[in-house]
Amino acid sequence: MKTIKIAIAGLFLLVANATQAQVSINVNIGTPPAWGPSGYSEMEYYYLPDIEAYYDVRASQFIYYGGGRWVRTTYLPRQYRNYDLYGGYKVVLNDYHGRTPYTYFDRHRVKYYKGYHGEPQRPYKPRPVYGYNDRHDDHRDFKHNDRHHDKHDRHDRDDRHDDHHGNGHGRR
Repeated sequence: MKTIKIAIAGLFLLVANATQAQVSINVNIGTPPAWGPSGYSEMEYYYLPDIEAYYDVRASQFIYYGGGRWVRTTYLPRQYRNYDLYGGYKVVLNDYHGRTPYTYFDRHRVKYYKGYHGEPQRPYKPRPVYGYNDRHDDHRDFKHNDRHHDKHDRHDRDDRHDDHHGNGHGRR
């Protein structure tokens, strides 16, 4: 009898622990992005009128039309990589639940045209502030300059290498 009680208590603790883990997982799914509009408790999709794309909050993916089909990716397409997600207007689609919000793209594109702005929006979290050295553009410039210098450095090393072995200019 005592063994049965211990087994039941153990089973109860196991189920309670599994339930708690499930709740923790569900809470983390669907967290709005930092640039998403604040003040909405439940949302699945944003429509971004300026770039005619969607954002799936649950999957953390952008959905856009490219290459003759709707594509889901974690990043915006190349032509919109510099799009300001904090400054651009986001339409919260409260009236759609499913996996293909683009089914209503023709309606969304007309109702929420490029440049559309409804009520003022505040982002879910403040825009990150980067210091001068944290800017992404600067890193690209450094890479460009490094490539440029590496080419010259290789040339310089080749000259030194030739001189060291007696094959350089002016030495025989």
